[in-house]
Amino acid sequence: MATEHETDRGSERQPAPKDRAPLAVERITHQDVPAICSLYKRVWEAEPPGLPPELLKAWQPTPLEFTSGMEGVTYFAARRDGRLVGVVGCELGHGNCHLVRLAVEIDARRQGVATALLGMVLDWAKRSNSASVWVDAHNRFSAAASLFKRLGFSECGLLHKHDFGEDVRLFERIL
Repeated sequence: MATEHETDRGSERQPAPKDRAPLAVERITHQDVPAICSLYKRVWEAEPPGLPPELLKAWQPTPLEFTSGMEGVTYFAARRDGRLVGVVGCELGHGNCHLVRLAVEIDARRQGVATALLGMVLDWAKRSNSASVWVDAHNRFSAAASLFKRLGFSECGLLHKHDFGEDVRLFERIL
């Protein structure tokens, strides 16, 4: 699921304004797992109230839970000055790529982080011969929908009460 909104265009390396260090996006290693879990915890604790508790727990995995779920998922991390500021995963299957677990540090939003992460996923999917990239996002996260549409994704469906009673919107980008 995704919640991030960006306004800057991005790629693997984001040009930085004079007061901001460049953004680097690369594949994660197992050493990154604690920092990623900490990022997920901070991001989801800051979300407005009203999300089902089961959903919040699922979106805040422990390092062991995260590592257990890594099989078949390629994760990319965005860093600025060596600090993890965003993460996204992608699963390849059935000739397509499914984007999972996009999260961006609250103080790093609207700085091109999600755009750079999604740019990396799109490149990865193309290199992996995927026909498309798709993502699901909770209906309540309109900023995520705006981001996906700006990056060329088309809204292609709505699942009612799909994820712990929450409506989920589906987006797809044909490669």
